Amino acid sequence: MSIPAINIAQKIVATLSDPEKGEIVTNLKVQKLLYYVQGYHLAFFDQPLFEETIEAWMYGPVVPEVYHQYKDFGSGPITFESTDASIIQLDNATEDMFNQVMHEYGKFSAIRLMEMTHAERPWTEAFNTTNKVIDLSLMRDYFKGLVDE
Repeated sequence: MSIPAINIAQKIVATLSDPEKGEIVTNLKVQKLLYYVQGYHLAFFDQPLFEETIEAWMYGPVVPEVYHQYKDFGSGPITFESTDASIIQLDNATEDMFNQVMHEYGKFSAIRLMEMTHAERPWTEAFNTTNKVIDLSLMRDYFKGLVDE
């Protein structure tokens, strides 16, 4: 299964945003959550959820295509008009994994997520290379280690 990363990003925003409760999702937060969703998908299903690369940027993992799509929001909340029908539906196992990642990681601020990723091997190893691309096999192995704990 491979889904455009922007569709997963929209699902993250739709799942976690609740402006009435002050719950907002910024580009920085979306980037970190895309990293975690991809990592756990690799760990559980041995294949990427989306094909776009994740790069190790100064503020943590980034999917460049999604970053550029949302960069006009700056550090403010991402907003878009959505209906339930416009948000991508995942198969049951992937939906369960997605919801678990949102439950476990969605509660953290963008800054806290950035700090967490900076302490993790996939980001640290890629950040010290010239191309900055986070290796999927390294992500899979790292997140399998978290699942097996």
